[in-house]
Amino acid sequence: MQQRANSLGQPIGPEVPGWTPRPAPPRTPMRGRYCHVEALDPDRHGDDLFAANSADAEGRMWTYMPYGPFEKRESYLEWAARAARGDDPLFHAIVDAQSGRAMGVASYLRIQPAAGSIEVGHIAFSPALQRTRAATEAMYLMMYRAFEELGYRRYEWKCDALNAASRRAAQRLGLTYEGVFRQATVYKGRNRDTAWYAAIDGEWPRLRAAFERWLDPGNFDGEGRQRDSLPALMTAAGDVGAV
Repeated sequence: MQQRANSLGQPIGPEVPGWTPRPAPPRTPMRGRYCHVEALDPDRHGDDLFAANSADAEGRMWTYMPYGPFEKRESYLEWAARAARGDDPLFHAIVDAQSGRAMGVASYLRIQPAAGSIEVGHIAFSPALQRTRAATEAMYLMMYRAFEELGYRRYEWKCDALNAASRRAAQRLGLTYEGVFRQATVYKGRNRDTAWYAAIDGEWPRLRAAFERWLDPGNFDGEGRQRDSLPALMTAAGDVGAV
């Protein structure tokens, strides 16, 4: 692509023709084959989430979160009530399509309609949700809403740079590593260097194709084992998210 320049001969970025600020994400549900992603409602989701999270007896899912673990139901419900009131972060519960039970939480945050940038975060998946088709589908549905329904240009994922599981998840989902912000914040009395990942709208068609191929029931054998991994499908779709 030929580099553009202004009248002073300085290089400038490409035009974004017809750009207008994007809508804020709505609270309407996102429905998939394996899960539904619904605006967090403590009355409907709180007890299910606390019960599902309690299966993590060691509290491993909370190590890199700025809150938790929650030993008592009341403290979790108080947290959920506060979280549900906000628009940024905008918290969602991930509900199993078969049982109707909430099994995890994720949010949109750092929502910047003028720039068309949005982040996914506060991802707290209970043991029952981790490494399942529903977990992957929830991430697909949130990305689908951002790019396909709302027209955002950039979809971000950030985590503690020491959180190896989150970093692997970001890459598996096709997001590209963009670097580390050193001493970005302090939480739970300790430093956090923040690793940045993102996908952009030009990558979305290939990402979508890979997700939909992976989520198709035909990609799993009679015992539920995947035939093709999501990273393999990402590679087949054009090395999206390669590091």
